[in-house]
Amino acid sequence: MSLWRRLTSLFSGTSSTITQVHLGDVQEIIGYSFRDVELLSLALTHRSAANCGQNGSLSNERLEFLGDSVLGLVIADRLYDDNPDMSEGDLTKTKAMLVNETTLAVVAMEVGLNHCVRLSPEEIKSGGRERNSIIADAFEAVIGAVYLDGGYHAARDVVLRLIYVRRDRITRDESQRNFKGELLELIQARGEGMPHYEIVSERGPDHAKEFHVRVTVSGQTVGEGVGFSKKEAEQKAAGVALEFFEFTRGDKED
Repeated sequence: MSLWRRLTSLFSGTSSTITQVHLGDVQEIIGYSFRDVELLSLALTHRSAANCGQNGSLSNERLEFLGDSVLGLVIADRLYDDNPDMSEGDLTKTKAMLVNETTLAVVAMEVGLNHCVRLSPEEIKSGGRERNSIIADAFEAVIGAVYLDGGYHAARDVVLRLIYVRRDRITRDESQRNFKGELLELIQARGEGMPHYEIVSERGPDHAKEFHVRVTVSGQTVGEGVGFSKKEAEQKAAGVALEFFEFTRGDKED
């Protein structure tokens, strides 16, 4: 039976428990064997599962923090080496596309990592296995766990194998655009300072919270967005703001 079919059968129910056998499948997915498999177990534990008493009430949030930095360093280092003629601005944009939440979630779902994250039954029922913020955070936590277990080169191999190898497809995908970065560049070019993001409201339980964000420029509201994480909501608000400025520019040209 293929790895994907095994994962599908293992996680077709609502149980959020992962055994050591399942952790072996996760190691096959990422192409790395842990000396301390408990690090991998922790990396896969979302706070909703930790609150249910799984994995000693610890979540993957600290490992996510570490993995985020390791991921950024690996991608920046490889882009710098592979693109000697690329400007700092283009390097920054390309890196942002390769490490953003959407990219990480898409890659994790492609390889089946989303089926391996420990979630509470409530989070599973609310669609947590398809929620970008949860899956991307778990992916970063796994990278952090590999770094602690095997060092920088082990983490680098995982990042290059799972993410960097897909760079051409990712950078051609319009959905991977960094709307916040583009809006910042536009506003600075117009001499209008910095865009300001404000959380208008939060609703829903902690395991499925929805954020409503507003972005303003020079005191004027130029976009709003809703998402299951602050980052997602801000990206959507920035995308709306870019459309707003494109529309108003068209009006002036007419």
